Amino acid sequence: MITKKQIAGYLVRISFISNAVESRADLKAFTEKPSREIMIKNITGVFLILFSYVIGWPVVIFLGVISVYLREPLIVVIGGPVAYVISHLIFTAGMYITGARYAMIFLRWMTRVAVEKIIGSSVLLAAIDEKNNSLNN
Repeated sequence: MITKKQIAGYLVRISFISNAVESRADLKAFTEKPSREIMIKNITGVFLILFSYVIGWPVVIFLGVISVYLREPLIVVIGGPVAYVISHLIFTAGMYITGARYAMIFLRWMTRVAVEKIIGSSVLLAAIDEKNNSLNN
């Protein structure tokens, strides 16, 4: 049977988890005023997200209307999926630009909290100490 100590030993080998636990990852960054650079990134990302909605389904509908009017179904059959994929890529880029920094902060905090709740912080810290001692020797 696998014990919590063994599981903790496996988990602390994952650098993301051990760094989150050792640094006591928290959500302080959400209370700080964002810098000008972050504000520009956020505005750019939100613009891309909104723009993706403009070129998503409305363009597909427009291509459908043109396709019916010209009696050329290939316009919507080919153009619709292409427009939708482009819209999705723009949306993904906007989400990445807007939330990359804050998403990582939240993910580190969530990882630390979840692992500490499941395994226990004392067991994790002991496993990290054991890992650090074995690396130093």
